[in-house]
Amino acid sequence: MKKLQEYFLINLGLLFVAVGIVLFKIPNKFATGGVSGAAIILDKYFPGAPVGSLMFIINILLVILGFAFLGKDFGSKTMYSSFVLSGMVWVLERIFILTQPLTGDTMLELVYAILLPAIGSAIVFNYNASTGGTDIIAKILNKYTSINIGKTLLLADFGITVTALIVFGVKTGMYSILGLIMKAFIIDLVIESLNISKYFVIISHKSDEVKEFIVKELKRGATIHKAYGAYSNEEKEVITAIMSRRQAVKLRKFIRDIDKNAFISITSTSEIIGKGFRNAM
Repeated sequence: MKKLQEYFLINLGLLFVAVGIVLFKIPNKFATGGVSGAAIILDKYFPGAPVGSLMFIINILLVILGFAFLGKDFGSKTMYSSFVLSGMVWVLERIFILTQPLTGDTMLELVYAILLPAIGSAIVFNYNASTGGTDIIAKILNKYTSINIGKTLLLADFGITVTALIVFGVKTGMYSILGLIMKAFIIDLVIESLNISKYFVIISHKSDEVKEFIVKELKRGATIHKAYGAYSNEEKEVITAIMSRRQAVKLRKFIRDIDKNAFISITSTSEIIGKGFRNAM
């Protein structure tokens, strides 16, 4: 079931990307990097070849790099994702035959051309996969450097976007560059929001009940520290625990119900690595 859920969400992310490409990127010639951007540029010189087919060819070459540098798990998921995305684009191109942009508002279309693929790419990245293409290059740079995924994607796609400026003119090229910058920040923002956890620091006179609720009801662990109050010099237990947002709501309500005077500090964090959370990659 976990594997099915994972691939369902990967496919959902790919659908977001494909819709953004077909409905907004291709009609406006927004080449904001990626294999789709390269395929849109090539489509100008090979008008008979669908963008989806051009993406498929480019992805074959880049997926080989993914296997070589990122391992079997990433490579297999990325191969699946890149070919499914190419197929989705190919199908949607035949369902939505657009000879011109949907609206006359270029900025509005740019927002959707960036927002949908950025959200989709972030969902796919979150499951240690990629939409293929230059995302593979971005993931390789991310693995071997300290640069986060959004910035490596910016570096990997910059050359394609500059080419769009030359091929399609200054106006389209400038929109493409703006879109590329927007995409880099949106992807990082979405990935962070998908992985938000809540870090609790709790001081309560009913710490035994709190510990029992965390372990038995929420199925989470906790760390206990002995501490002294600076004013009262009274020894107290400090409970620290990390959990999902849904679990955090339950724990906060439980503590407030049993101990109105409890001290609770809650911090949001998106980088929790270890047992019960994300594995180090």
